[in-house]
Amino acid sequence: MKEYDLLIIGGGPAGLAAGVYGARAKLKTAILEKGAVGGLAFTTREIVNYPGFKATTGPDLMKSMADHAKEFGAEIIKEQVLDIDLSQEMKTITTKKGNRYAARAVILAPGSQPRLLNIPGERRLRGSGVSYCATCDADFYQDLTVVIVGNGDAAIEEAVYITKYASKVIVIVIHDKGIVDCNKASAEKAFRNEKIEFVWNSVLTEIKGEEAVEGVVVKNLKTGNLTDLKTEGVFIYVGMIPETGLLKDKIDLDARGYIAANELMETSVDGVYAAGDARMKHLRQVVTAASDGAIAAVNAEKYLLEEDDFKDNVQNAKKPVVLAFWSPMDENSIGALANLEQAVAESKNKVSLVKVDISRKKRIAQRYSVTNIPAALLLENGTVIRDLSEDLSVVAF
Repeated sequence: MKEYDLLIIGGGPAGLAAGVYGARAKLKTAILEKGAVGGLAFTTREIVNYPGFKATTGPDLMKSMADHAKEFGAEIIKEQVLDIDLSQEMKTITTKKGNRYAARAVILAPGSQPRLLNIPGERRLRGSGVSYCATCDADFYQDLTVVIVGNGDAAIEEAVYITKYASKVIVIVIHDKGIVDCNKASAEKAFRNEKIEFVWNSVLTEIKGEEAVEGVVVKNLKTGNLTDLKTEGVFIYVGMIPETGLLKDKIDLDARGYIAANELMETSVDGVYAAGDARMKHLRQVVTAASDGAIAAVNAEKYLLEEDDFKDNVQNAKKPVVLAFWSPMDENSIGALANLEQAVAESKNKVSLVKVDISRKKRIAQRYSVTNIPAALLLENGTVIRDLSEDLSVVAF
């Protein structure tokens, strides 16, 4: 088993950014990616909204990110993850090749994939007129006609957004006239927009074009009639699928399978962080994925430093340790901490004192089920032997 300080699952923009920050922090870092390095962003024809790059392609930007990570020392391992064990201090990952990797800190950046229609022309013309992201590609269709497939919040809101650029937006809806699955406000806004045309009781059956999209075939579900529509672009919004199947029952996921994580990218498991499109979040873009990766790596480094410090000063201490939980914002805990400091000094080196500011180290407080401050525990060999919290004004050792 090969061991690392930090393992990153997923080599998209989130994983690559995490690799840059992790390796730059001198952590032994590896990125595991099953496919093309760059993930979904690698398939993007053009990127014009990534800060500092007025115009670039997905492959070029992802190559730059990968090269950047490797220059700092991150390894990129082309292997598919088959299993992951997050239950121990050393998290282990098993790949399809039978290799095993371990690390105390893991960043989950597996990304997500758009749900496909699986109709002729869709895969072949992806990136050449077939898109799943209006924010990424809408400005390529200035004064052109585009087709939207879907009628949920994302589809209708993106249809309205695309009208800033396109001359006409045709929305293909599976339901009867007037029925959409999006919120009422967005529906009313779309119905009022003169650039938007709805085609009801219909589905897309084919996307036509040689080098780029030239048209689509629409089937009416009630009559069975097929209609050819000319269009230069097709935006498909029938859902996204987070690549989190391996994480079920191993980490907290929402009902749709997205990873639950806070603003520090911390998940429900200590030492495990989430970043990118597989995380519960509002905006899924290359720039937000890179931001997630940077935040996750910085906090993973902090976690490892805190764990090493805690082991040295608490778990492996040669004498009993008083673990004092306090906050500089809480006057009572400041006074209690002063009493503890005096009591430890009067013990003539029988015990040592370790202060835990819970405003910065909530995880350690959670480990010992400390919810209120001031609080103090006496530990020996890392095990709690006495709760001192009842009256911190009369503590003696």
